[in-house]
Amino acid sequence: MATTAETTNLRDPSEGGEPLVRCERDSRGVVTLTLNRPRALNALSEELLGALQAELDALAGDASARVLVLAGAGKAFSAGHDLRQMRAEPSLGYYQRLFGQCSKVMLSLIRLPIPVIARVHGIAAAAGCQLVAQCDLAVASSEARFAVNGVTLGLFCSTPAVALSRNLTRKAAFEMLVTGEFITAEEARSRGLVNRVVVAPATLNAAVEELVASILAKPRAAIAMGKELFYRQAELPIVAAYEAATQTIACNMMDDTALEGVQAFIDKRQPRWG
Repeated sequence: MATTAETTNLRDPSEGGEPLVRCERDSRGVVTLTLNRPRALNALSEELLGALQAELDALAGDASARVLVLAGAGKAFSAGHDLRQMRAEPSLGYYQRLFGQCSKVMLSLIRLPIPVIARVHGIAAAAGCQLVAQCDLAVASSEARFAVNGVTLGLFCSTPAVALSRNLTRKAAFEMLVTGEFITAEEARSRGLVNRVVVAPATLNAAVEELVASILAKPRAAIAMGKELFYRQAELPIVAAYEAATQTIACNMMDDTALEGVQAFIDKRQPRWG
């Protein structure tokens, strides 16, 4: 399988001029974005958030993209926001812009028409844990650890709370938020933060690929319609949710891929999707 690599123009002098986000794409349309500040445990600086936003914006209009995998370089997924950078400019306006920038990235992940899979190893803390929670799917190695630990510094992780409270049960999310304690990968799976955990870190890529292959076997149009509806209906009262779902599935059924899929089922053959 041929793989091509692309990079953003944003580079980090502290990482030897390496791109802040590495972008790789294979021939199937699988895109991997790797947070690339390994010496800083992939802390989400303004610049890294900007580089990630640029990549997500490009993907939003890319009809050839099928799946996005989000990963971290080095020994961690992401330690969260860059605290040194945050402390250097203690003003309300600055913090509003910073967390607004981060929230825009999170919303962009939801709005992408393709599934987003977090590939997690090492720690995923604070906004790094938020990033995992905001991805559509997550696969973790058994040595991964998760926390929203800002409260241990006197900073309640308010923006991560949005993603956590929509993935975990309320009590499980609130416990993480008020204790700041790290949980294991297995605990994260049992609480709904990740989908799968692999015992051997070396098999993490294979576990991600298993999910990717399953998604690629389905029509892109159906996945895109379904993802948009999935998040939209979750914020609606049940009657409005069913109305939205009814409209979506009716439109989906009129799509050529669905018509072919149903006909193939009737004919007892494999669908002939382009």
